[in-house]
Amino acid sequence: MYVKEDIIRIIKEENVSYIKLQFTDINGFLKTVEVPTSQIETVLYGEVMFDGSSVQGFARINESDMFLKPDLSSFKILPWEEAIDGSKVGIFICDILDINRNSFDGDPRFILKKQIKRMEKLGFTAFNIGLEPEFFLFDAIDPNNPEVRLTDLNGYFDQSPNDKASVCRREIVLQLEKIGFEIEANHHEVASSQHEINFKFSDALDYCDKVQIFKNVVKTIAIKYGMHATFMPKPIFGVNGNGMHCNLSLFKGKENVFYDEKGKSQLSDVAYNFIAGLLKHARSYTAITNPLVNSYKRLVPGYEAPCYISYSDSNRSAMIRIPATRKKGTRVEVRSVDPTANVYLAIASLLAAGLDGIENKISAPKPIRENIFKMSMDRRKELGIITLPKSLREASKEMEKSELMQEVLGENIFKKYINSKKEEYDRYRHAVHAWEIEHYLGLY
Repeated sequence: MYVKEDIIRIIKEENVSYIKLQFTDINGFLKTVEVPTSQIETVLYGEVMFDGSSVQGFARINESDMFLKPDLSSFKILPWEEAIDGSKVGIFICDILDINRNSFDGDPRFILKKQIKRMEKLGFTAFNIGLEPEFFLFDAIDPNNPEVRLTDLNGYFDQSPNDKASVCRREIVLQLEKIGFEIEANHHEVASSQHEINFKFSDALDYCDKVQIFKNVVKTIAIKYGMHATFMPKPIFGVNGNGMHCNLSLFKGKENVFYDEKGKSQLSDVAYNFIAGLLKHARSYTAITNPLVNSYKRLVPGYEAPCYISYSDSNRSAMIRIPATRKKGTRVEVRSVDPTANVYLAIASLLAAGLDGIENKISAPKPIRENIFKMSMDRRKELGIITLPKSLREASKEMEKSELMQEVLGENIFKKYINSKKEEYDRYRHAVHAWEIEHYLGLY
């Protein structure tokens, strides 16, 4: 853990001339205020201000002055970026404070912190997560006008001698390692030009910070290789889309409370309650975990993405899967989430749903071991399996009815988020799409 004096010393020793102060808006986009290191004292004491009314979902015009408070533990020097004179650039992940120096209730990072405090009040000490954000690498003739141009025709775990994307992926890994990421694996995914890089689990807040940095690094290095990286859920019809499987576990000290050697499938009652909470609230949090119109083009049968609310200890057609690892590695994998989600809000929502299951001792249904995609509607009805929302409009309506989601987000962000999603769906609904022109223009 850094203290202010450490950071001042490192900045001088490493010739850092600029600092990027980064935060996240309600849609999950990383925002940056950049200052020269001559202002480092102002930075470290949280005196840098910005106009919150200019950031979507933040403050109104009459309460726009906000402060950026850097999390000192997040300080990093960026090895892939330098100033024009060759000096270095550093970053901080920041919390947002209002004009009265209170935590801003619309800051997604603060919303996650609130759920972590709730978890601690229940006696747990850590919520560890490991996410699997998938992405496509497309050739970019014009970086300002990205297109779907495949860089390879490979499949799962494939590599060919002329696969330039694998070289790009390797550099992404090397740059991430230089700033402290512990990379566990990287590989080609199922679809052509699709990739995945996995880094080691950690506590929820730290990991969410890393996901934001990770996505920025992927896009930055892709440009260097003449490619465009996209985390869009379904950029190509007929192939697998981009998911972000979320592996979740609760700890008390060094004990993983999801593990019970004597429990059914070696899972504890706490684990089953947590799973039950995730299932109960699945339709309510889907507008957060799958936030785009395009997200629902991925959540369809046949492409590994789940669309039915269920869990299994083995079945990959279920929304929630329990990987085989036990003891400290025991975890719950939520497979519906996609990488366009605001990661802080998504993890806060999943944690809140799971904790609700624990607090109210909700019983989990029986695990589903059949292939749900091949079930008849009658069979699914018999087993009590319902679907995730099929559109952003449906997901927004479900979220709007949820007391839990209003509690998680707070009244201000809850309303702003739902309104923004309704507006997004209306823009989509009013637009004339290429499919309509292709199918109707000549025929009628």
